[in-house]
Amino acid sequence: MKVIRNLSEIDHPFDHAVVTLGNFDGVHLGHREIFRSVVESARNEGGTSIVCTFEPHPLKLLAADRAPRLINTPQERERLIGASCVDVLLILPFTPELAALDPEQFVDQILIERIGLKHLVVGYDYAFGKGRSGSIEFLREQGQRKGFIVDVFGPVQKQGQVISSTRVRQHVLSGDVEGVVALLGRHFNFEGQVVHGDGRGHHLGFATANLATEKELIPASGVYACIAMVHGKEYKSVVSIGCKTTFGDHPLTIEAHLFDFKEDVYDQTMRLYFVKKLRDQKTFSDKDALIGAIEQDVTQAHHCLEQTRIIEYREYLTFKQDEA
Repeated sequence: MKVIRNLSEIDHPFDHAVVTLGNFDGVHLGHREIFRSVVESARNEGGTSIVCTFEPHPLKLLAADRAPRLINTPQERERLIGASCVDVLLILPFTPELAALDPEQFVDQILIERIGLKHLVVGYDYAFGKGRSGSIEFLREQGQRKGFIVDVFGPVQKQGQVISSTRVRQHVLSGDVEGVVALLGRHFNFEGQVVHGDGRGHHLGFATANLATEKELIPASGVYACIAMVHGKEYKSVVSIGCKTTFGDHPLTIEAHLFDFKEDVYDQTMRLYFVKKLRDQKTFSDKDALIGAIEQDVTQAHHCLEQTRIIEYREYLTFKQDEA
């Protein structure tokens, strides 16, 4: 996949560009179906499959108070889209100048003149421009007048409910990391750098790695059974998210206790895959009560992780090779 981060990098329009537009926060199963359609159409038409998105999220510029917590970091989104096997990922810098374009200017100056649009695929609820005036109806009218196809991709449903980034956020923020797998098609995960903590875990007999992450969306406070990935190896783990109320501390911390692991990983990168929430965060009467609870957490995590296999973006490659 070729990644283009500015329109100035496009020397000439692409051959028969099949384009989808959107923020694609989460790259969930609904987004993947849109990408599948774009890839298949481009191959059938001898064209170029293109995902066009924006950085930062438009609401961060236009209405920061309403901007959602993003499900993926920009790096994660790029990696996930790449695994869906499109030819080009175009990440447009969302600037005041871009925001000032009316929908028809965007279609004419960017989609047609710069990208070479011939076939547009959008989700059923897509709209853009001031007051969301760039509606589905507007795009269809533009396509009829200017010679490009517009396909509207209907909602993708799971168990009778529409898959959406909003639903993904709701699941994660409530701690339902099991339920979110059906929406994402993978385990919710994030990467962080191992930083120095207060050392309490070691003194309790359960050494922990403290993570600092750029991820905006973090699961609800509580204790989780996770798979930790360090240097390409997987380790079963228990992860605590929350404030250490037992000790009177209040800053939010992310602490991972990896089973059968004794390496020094300070300043190293670790990725956590969330499998199941074990319990809510609790305040314990004393250190012994806390140790007893941690022992139970470890036993529960061992049990639920025994048959767990990480579902990650790499499995999208099977879709590409076998079906696209």
